[in-house]
Amino acid sequence: MTGNLFQLIIAGFGGQGILFAGKLLAHSAMLEDKHVTWFPSYGAEIRGGTANCTVIISDEMIGSPVVSRPDALLIMNEASMEKFEPRLKPRGLLIMNTSLIKNPPKRSDIEILRIKATDIAKELGNSQAANMVMLGALIVKTGILSRKTIFNSLREIMPEHRKKAIPLNEKAFKKGTEEIED
Repeated sequence: MTGNLFQLIIAGFGGQGILFAGKLLAHSAMLEDKHVTWFPSYGAEIRGGTANCTVIISDEMIGSPVVSRPDALLIMNEASMEKFEPRLKPRGLLIMNTSLIKNPPKRSDIEILRIKATDIAKELGNSQAANMVMLGALIVKTGILSRKTIFNSLREIMPEHRKKAIPLNEKAFKKGTEEIED
């Protein structure tokens, strides 16, 4: 976080919970009385197409939701890695899902966290929880929001028909935190 401003891009393909992850961070930031923007973007085909969102969290007013040089990237697949890695600011944080990204990052001026998010989520019973594994790693590494707030927010924004997935999402988040803390 640069001063009191943290700019993040989350990217992957449709169906990986990219937009949900961004929405969860944005809602959590609001619960912590921070200023926030959440700006989703996805391809026409949605599931299986590209999806990304930007999240900006700040202690002060945010002038624009556009992020050209993010502080951090949370990247779920190879195509997103190729597209967004060049935009990460020098000394920025790249959290990559090595279950689906086989080519190493091209840059040496960034911090890289390699998380087998999809594999971890599969071990928990559902590969779709990989987004929560990645969020767990992000929260522990950056400290931008509290874990408690993330869990409270998850319960508030999870659609009614998906509420039964909350325990799995919480487990996945905790697994992501353990990847950094161990």
